[in-house]
Amino acid sequence: MRKKIIFVYPKLFTFIRTEQKILSEEFIVISKNQNWTNKFLLPFNLLQQLIFLLINIRKVEVILVSFGGYHSLLPSVLGRLFGKKVAIVVHGTDCVAFPQINYGNLQKPLIRWFIMKSYLFADIILPVSESLVYTENTYYSDKILRLGYSYHFNNINTPYKVIPNGLILSDWEIPYVEKEKNTFVSVMTCDQTERKGADLIINVAKLLTNCTFYIAGTRFIKGVEELPKNVKCLGRLTPSELRDLYSKTQFYLQLSNFEGFGVAICEAMLCYCVPIVSDVNFLPNIVGDTGFILRKREEIMLEKVIKNALNDNLQLLGKKAKNRIETQFPVSKRRDRLANVLKH
Repeated sequence: MRKKIIFVYPKLFTFIRTEQKILSEEFIVISKNQNWTNKFLLPFNLLQQLIFLLINIRKVEVILVSFGGYHSLLPSVLGRLFGKKVAIVVHGTDCVAFPQINYGNLQKPLIRWFIMKSYLFADIILPVSESLVYTENTYYSDKILRLGYSYHFNNINTPYKVIPNGLILSDWEIPYVEKEKNTFVSVMTCDQTERKGADLIINVAKLLTNCTFYIAGTRFIKGVEELPKNVKCLGRLTPSELRDLYSKTQFYLQLSNFEGFGVAICEAMLCYCVPIVSDVNFLPNIVGDTGFILRKREEIMLEKVIKNALNDNLQLLGKKAKNRIETQFPVSKRRDRLANVLKH
């Protein structure tokens, strides 16, 4: 008989739906859809959550929480009081304070306190990469930046286990087709452009006028009045439209200053895109020997990396990139690892 678990999350993002799907293969999942992104609803959400937990907590053995935040404290505290195992999956913004790019919830005193207490009361923390526990960023500037929840919270001794994200491979199953030459794609929303390195893409586009750079997810770049003609902001795309874009594009650019994992680059690699990534967090581990790594946040260095990449065997690299994601990061691996932690 399948065990029952409570699954708590801040908002029903696409990858949360994936998590629900794989959890449902192993457990009976009890959850309540609340939007925790609206701060004005916080008192109401906390009250609603308290009632939900008190009604359901005796029915389950485990509480799984996605992201540390306002929504993670009550499950952690009540789990401790009722003797229920509490596991918190951490993804990125809940592990870092990166004021140089105005990123990370650990910059904000109130939510930082909620997150810290949640991690203290939890039984286990499940980061999607080791870099969320601790990492040293030498990419952003000449100064070494130390980041990760163990650095920001030096009093956290809660056990942790890294379980990487996984992808539903069938969602990205396409035949190899001839790619448009000298094409690059990145995905970011308008409020992610600084963290995702949009400025670097725009600057290198001015140097490489024979290349085309697609940016999906936004219609504009903050602070940029006029884009180079070879930079195309496409706005929000459906999964089908995104898959079509990946299938025709040679490279995926992930030039983030901080990236907890990088699901979008995995999706692009499944569509035979050759990855070019910044040397931060887990990104080089995703790429392996299938793409290229930018060691410093410098446009001249990026120009050299791109020129070298354009002269490589892109069809071979694209097929290697797809194979790497299929073997290293299928959703079945994440499902099995999560189930093993939650059942024992």
